[in-house]
Amino acid sequence: MLKLTIQQIIDKIKREETFHAVSIDYSFTLKIDDYVHYVCGAVHDGHQFRKELWDNCLHSEYERWYEEDPETKNMVNSHPIVIAGMDSRFEYDLNRAPETAIYVDAWGKQLWKNPLPTEMKQKSLDKHANFYKVVHALINKIESKFGVCIVYDMHSYNWKRWDREVPTWNLGTSNVDNMRFDREIESWRHSLSELNLPNGIKSTSKINDTFQGNGYFLKYITNTFKNTLVLATEIAKVYCDEYEYIMYPEVVAAVEKQLKVRLPKHAAEFYKAHNS
Repeated sequence: MLKLTIQQIIDKIKREETFHAVSIDYSFTLKIDDYVHYVCGAVHDGHQFRKELWDNCLHSEYERWYEEDPETKNMVNSHPIVIAGMDSRFEYDLNRAPETAIYVDAWGKQLWKNPLPTEMKQKSLDKHANFYKVVHALINKIESKFGVCIVYDMHSYNWKRWDREVPTWNLGTSNVDNMRFDREIESWRHSLSELNLPNGIKSTSKINDTFQGNGYFLKYITNTFKNTLVLATEIAKVYCDEYEYIMYPEVVAAVEKQLKVRLPKHAAEFYKAHNS
């Protein structure tokens, strides 16, 4: 893996070079093994939290982990193009617009003992901006090369906090063109419902049940690129114990193994339907 500046990453994308890289400030990773018409993203996978912020933060490491999306990168890491955040959403949230990316409070609890100094905020916002410079260059390259692009925007959510039955998988589609992409949305939902998960876990799937797909990653790409479909794909945290802070690697492995087959198949069907 290479450590590259933002401009170096963008230049490699423009030249259609394959590479594995971490940004020079270690805020995100990007791997491109081949230039294909689909991209996997895991913007909330990161857990890093700048040390200079520790003493001012009212949330424990566990509380931060609980709201992050651990292992979402690993679920799609076998695919040719994967971009993933390394920093915690508690420093800055890549799935929020810049003006709201730095939390004041988080899930009903004040985040900072004292308001963050402007220079600390700007350091985080610079990382947010750089991530989206690369996202822009990447999707622009894919759309230019193939005419269309599909992005699998991977997330997870804490299912135990809900007081009703919730699906294993939720697709958020309120901000994409449902008329144009209805077949691809439904076929992806159906494919996810067919996964075989260990430990007796059912793989149910619904659309806009727990979340509606209001994230900035989806909105930025959708509003900027007219021939790209972003599928906000949330898995309930059946792959860990949310309360005991324990991961279930056999569940993560089962998801990864099956998405390795199902995801390219779905992307190929999308391309066949829309590449004209």
